[in-house]
Formats: sequence, structure tokens, C-alpha cells
Amino acid sequence: MKEREITALETALGYHFRRRAVIEQALTHSSQAREQESQQIGESKYRVNDNEQLEFLGDAILSLVTSEELFQRFPQFREGELSKLRAHVVSERHLIQVAQRLELGHYLRLGRGEEKSGGRSKTALLVDALEAVLAAMYLDGGIEPARAFILREILAPELERMEREGGSLPMNDFKSALQETLQGLGLAQPSYVLVQEAGPEHSKTFTVEVRLNTKNGAGPAEFVGRAQGSTKKMAEQDAARQLLSYLASRPQSAGAKLARGQRSPDE
Repeated sequence: MKEREITALETALGYHFRRRAVIEQALTHSSQAREQESQQIGESKYRVNDNEQLEFLGDAILSLVTSEELFQRFPQFREGELSKLRAHVVSERHLIQVAQRLELGHYLRLGRGEEKSGGRSKTALLVDALEAVLAAMYLDGGIEPARAFILREILAPELERMEREGGSLPMNDFKSALQETLQGLGLAQPSYVLVQEAGPEHSKTFTVEVRLNTKNGAGPAEFVGRAQGSTKKMAEQDAARQLLSYLASRPQSAGAKLARGQRSPDE
């Protein structure tokens, strides 16, 4: 790769490589490596490294960092919900968007045959290269640069998009998670109350309160959360998230464990 190409890629990645060989390997497809090997003559033949092993390592790093972040962000989710969310974030369908945003196809080192067949725009090649680049960052600078990149470029934008647009994945379905948690605790379902609607018709803001009544229904609500959103659904989801966090924070109680998706000792 030319120096200006490496510099441009480093700018896009937000990371400067001390060892250029490792990033060059991350961008070298097996077609290019085998092509170089076939051109060698005599006894000085040597193996040309491609990015397949780095892809393997990068996939593991991506899974680890994503798992750790989701575990910390969403303590109320059960194992199956976390797995579903992680599967989406590390899916080829999502990662190709990141690879395209970084224009990784421009930097790939391809063999002539792969070049002619449109390898620079193939989803599989781009996603593999992205995972290999993650491994290159890890090998060159340790876990922290790789972690920072994953959180900044892969995880955070997608979580923000999902929260903004809503959807059926677990992280957006706090109301369903809350319903299951309260059922497990033997508590009544909460009340969602629209307390304010403001702004012009095309850009309204909705304020919703969620109210958790005491078990016997007497006295003031045990918890009241309030949230705003551009739709009532979004406001209700955020309010439900607040109530889940409250349940999870109650110390040394079966309720707290259930709110975190754990089993009580009696189960």
C-alpha cells in the first residue's frame, strides 16, 4: 500500500499503526497472497500472509467487546435477549455498513481474478477485512484501541439508531421486559399516563409517566418514572426502562434478582 493510502485509512480508523506490516496483512485477500506466491521462482519461495487468520481473531475480539458492553449496559436482560442483540450487532448485515462507511474496499489488496469479479464491493470480503483490521489494531496496540473503535464505530451508532427508531429487538422492548419481570414478582402491571403533549403537529414531544403501585394497592405509588419522546411509544419505552432499573437496584431481594433476569434460590 502507498503511504498516503495507509495514512488515509488510519485517519478513518482513528488509530496510527506502529507496525505497518500488520495492517497490510489485514487488507490482503488470499487471492492476492496466492498470486504472489505463484510468481515466485527458485528456492527462495516463501508463504505470503493473507488476512484469514486475522479475521478469525478479529471475530473473537468483536464478540468479546460487544458481549461485555451489552452485559454492562443492560443488566435487566436475560441471556437469550443479550445473545439476540449481540447477534444483530455483529451480523454481516450490520458490519457491511461499517465497512462501507470506512471505504475498506478501496484499500483491499486483491488478486487479478478477484479484482475483475468485483471483489472490492463484495459483502463477505469487506466484512472479513473489517474483522481482520480489528485484529490488526489489537496486535499492534492492545485491546483498548480495538475496544474504542468497536464501541465508537460499530456498537454505539447502532444502539443509538435502534433507540431512536424503535424496533422489535430486546433493547427497545423494555415494556415487554417489564411486564415479564412484574409477573415474576407477583406485582400488578404499571400504569402509563400521558402527562404532557407539546410542540407543533409535525414535531410533537410526549411526556409519559410510569407508575408502579404498591402490592396491596394502598398508599402512593412505589415508583414514578417520567420520560419524553418524539412518540408516545418511545416515551413509554424509556419510562419502562427507568422502572426496570429501579427494580434491579433494590438490594438483596428476589425482586432485584428477577429484574436482572436471574433466578431466585428457591426456584
